[in-house]
Amino acid sequence: MTDLLPQPCDLLIEAGWVVPVEPHGAVLADHAVAVADGRILALLPAAEARARFAARETVRRPDAVLIPGFVNAHTHNPMTLLRGIADDMPLMQWLQQHIWPVEAAVIGPEFVADGVALAIAEMLRGGTTCCNENYFFPDVQAEVYRRHGFRARVGLPVIDFPTAWAKTADDYFARAAEVHDRWRDDPLIGTAFAPHAPYTVSDANFERIRMLADQLDVPVHCHVHETADEVHESQDKHGQRPLARLDRLGVVNDRLVAVHMTQLTDAEIALCAERGVTVVHCPESNLKLASGFCPAAALQRAGVALAIGTDGCASNNDLDMVGETRTAALLAKAVAGDASALDAASALRAATLGGARAVGWEDRIGSIEPGKQADLVCIDLSALETQPVHHVLSQLVYAAGRQHVSDVWIAGRAKLRAGALVDMEADALLARARQWRERIAALQR
Repeated sequence: MTDLLPQPCDLLIEAGWVVPVEPHGAVLADHAVAVADGRILALLPAAEARARFAARETVRRPDAVLIPGFVNAHTHNPMTLLRGIADDMPLMQWLQQHIWPVEAAVIGPEFVADGVALAIAEMLRGGTTCCNENYFFPDVQAEVYRRHGFRARVGLPVIDFPTAWAKTADDYFARAAEVHDRWRDDPLIGTAFAPHAPYTVSDANFERIRMLADQLDVPVHCHVHETADEVHESQDKHGQRPLARLDRLGVVNDRLVAVHMTQLTDAEIALCAERGVTVVHCPESNLKLASGFCPAAALQRAGVALAIGTDGCASNNDLDMVGETRTAALLAKAVAGDASALDAASALRAATLGGARAVGWEDRIGSIEPGKQADLVCIDLSALETQPVHHVLSQLVYAAGRQHVSDVWIAGRAKLRAGALVDMEADALLARARQWRERIAALQR
């Protein structure tokens, strides 16, 4: 008998450690991932991988940990161009007196395209390979994400007042249908309904969203229970807390991606668990706007699916999922009064597989498993700040920073190589950002 010939593959990534996320908490030393046609072929010890596969390209990172790409489960990425424009004020003052007036003056296809491109570069440099987007001009967003080979679920906005995107309820829904139809079969781009919040969307529009989301099989991505004022206003206007109102309208189900959720009772947590709601925890935005504290540990104990998002750069002010994951873990401990709450493995899971579930793609991304898309990230642990390595998961969540991200692949294609962006020109992005700074500054003089 003759020895079998090595199996061809496109890419072999050998890492000092692989954290596949599934199974939970596993850390595999000296392992490799084989990739072909954008998918993961195998996860196995590096020595076995070298014998089994003949790779067109081999990447060796002996001091790095290989993880699934981060999924930023809630963001407004065109707002990178509004980073730092109105800081140190509460949500409604920030939104009504600053953000909405500036947006009204500048929002359009050019603003959205440039903001998304800048965001993609920032996310890639921080190890994010997928985002759940919630902003206007989703048609433009989708085109830019696709052009740069970035995975995104773009929101189809619905709000009860005219904007540059749409003027009437019928207009919002007609344009949503057009965008969905355009991207429904794309391997990288998906859509979701994105009603802004219970206080800006009517009962009739929520009912319409519920019906269409079921028909089109897409998530519903919505800010819910972000502040105490939102809850009080709903009780005054509708006689119900926002989540109860959404439940009455049929929206509280396994399609709902409820963002922020800082004001929750035990009964509401139990309802979310029963209905299969995903909660997106945005700790740094909530802290900065003093919106409240999402009870992440209580949600996790109840069995509620938990994801992590940065929110937009106007309220965070970055798209750093490495830092956001650390903040989520630390804040969960303080809120719960329990140092074991949302441990490192659980925090990383929320930032990867939890986010994949939020966007409805847990069957294709979020963990390193054969058959899934090769959305992968290397984080170098050789730096002074991450040595010595006693516990890989602890180093990832509590010591590493986005500056330690060395390599990123989406569907097996290199997007960041040895810390350098692939196929994106940083100087051009910076030039456009400076032009927008001048345009927006002129509005405020």
